[in-house]
Amino acid sequence: MPIPFVKMHGLGNDYVYIDCFRNPLPTDPAALAIAVSDRHFGIGGDGLILVCPPTVEALARGADARMRMFNADGSESEMCGNGLRCVAKLVFDHGIVRKEKLVLETGRGLLPVTLEVSAGKVERVRVAMGQPILESALIPTTLVGDPPLEVPVETPWGPMAVTCVSMGNPHAVVFVDTITDSLVLEVGKFLETAPVFPRRCNIEFVEVAARHRFVMRVWERGSGETLACGTGACAVAVAGILTGRLDRLCVGKLLGGELELEWPGAGDPVYMTGPATEVFSGIWPG
Repeated sequence: MPIPFVKMHGLGNDYVYIDCFRNPLPTDPAALAIAVSDRHFGIGGDGLILVCPPTVEALARGADARMRMFNADGSESEMCGNGLRCVAKLVFDHGIVRKEKLVLETGRGLLPVTLEVSAGKVERVRVAMGQPILESALIPTTLVGDPPLEVPVETPWGPMAVTCVSMGNPHAVVFVDTITDSLVLEVGKFLETAPVFPRRCNIEFVEVAARHRFVMRVWERGSGETLACGTGACAVAVAGILTGRLDRLCVGKLLGGELELEWPGAGDPVYMTGPATEVFSGIWPG
C-alpha cells in the first residue's frame, strides 16, 4: 500500500516522517525504517519517525501529538531532539494543530515545545527536553557514580574517560583535545555496544572551545555517525557543566549546524533551541 511521507531534517539529522493522523499506522514500522533509511535503495535518512495521535492518557494530560522514532537499523528509540523539532514543525505547518505552544508525547514523556513562526511556517523550535537522568541504573550503565563522571572504559585503543547522562536515551560523553575520524568511527562504534551499556549507548566526542561553546561529533546508537543529535548536545551540556567545563548557557556546534542549550540547574529541564527544515514529500510504494 503506498505511503505518503515527508523528508525533514534538524541540522542535517534527517528522518522520513509519516503523518499517522491522516494515514494508517505502518504494519511493520521497524522493517519500513530499514527500507526507507537506505541512502542508495530507499529515500535515505537516519531513521523513520511516526507522527501519531497521542495516547488516551497523554491526551487527557494535554498532549497534541505523539512521536515514535525508529533508527536506521529498525530499533525503536525513546527520544530524538532534532526529530522532535521536526515533528513540531510538521504538526503546525501541515495544519494538524495550529498552536505556537505544543505538548508532544515521546518515549521520554510529555515535552512542551515553543515554535518560532515566520510567514506561517515554523523556523525554529525551543524544546523543554526534561530533566537529565543522572542515576547510573536508570541511564542505564554499570559504571559507578550517579552520574559516572569521567570513568575510564577500556577499549582496544586504550581507556576512554566517559561521563554518562540520559536524556530519555543513554549517552556517554568523551571530552578530547582533538576529535578525529578514528575516535568517532572506530572508538564510537566500539563503545556503543560495550558491555557497560546494557541498552547500547550514544557516544559523543567533544572539544570545549570556550566555557560557552563546544564542538562535537556523535556516533548514534543504531544509526552510526549522524550530522547532529539533539539529545546528545543536551547530554554534552550537562556533562560539561557537571565536570566544570561549560557554563549553564552554551552553544553546541555539530557537523550540521548549531544548537542553543541551557540547563538552569538540578531539578530543571534542559532547554534546546534549533531549526527544523522540510526537504520534500513523496509517496513510498509500500
